[in-house]
Amino acid sequence: MSIVVRDAAPADFARITEIYAHHVCNGFGTFEEAPPSLEEMLSRFDAVTAAGLPYLVAAERGAVFGYAYAAPYRPRSAYRFTVEDSIYVAPEAQRRGIGAPLLMRLVERSSAAGMRQMIAVIGDSANIGSIRVHEKCGFAHCGTLRHVGFKRKRWVDTVMMQRTL
Repeated sequence: MSIVVRDAAPADFARITEIYAHHVCNGFGTFEEAPPSLEEMLSRFDAVTAAGLPYLVAAERGAVFGYAYAAPYRPRSAYRFTVEDSIYVAPEAQRRGIGAPLLMRLVERSSAAGMRQMIAVIGDSANIGSIRVHEKCGFAHCGTLRHVGFKRKRWVDTVMMQRTL
């Protein structure tokens, strides 16, 4: 694939909403249990960009195959230089080399925005693809929170990873 990583635009959000809905309904990478609406996804985009943080897409010939964004890690002011990343790749594009360039650009853009630390909160300790992409991009394991989520009749772990920017 000849992927271009660029800033997300409102016109991308029908596809972004579709990609995220797939992960909500079929995976454990997010603990959200009902797919949000297009309007909700646009509201989240507005909040990220209003905070001066990056929201990116990976596209090929105009078609979006993945997206990533950085959001504030916690609301308290002492965390103001720490962000949490979120990254999702369309199911048909997984294992095609999209995740690492998307995440690395997110790291670069977050650093340029003055952030100092990036935290990955990865749903499901069996989510090896996401764990490996984060490792490849310089994240280190911080720990695993066992059975903190309950989704689709299953207890799910959260893997914590961190990278200095």
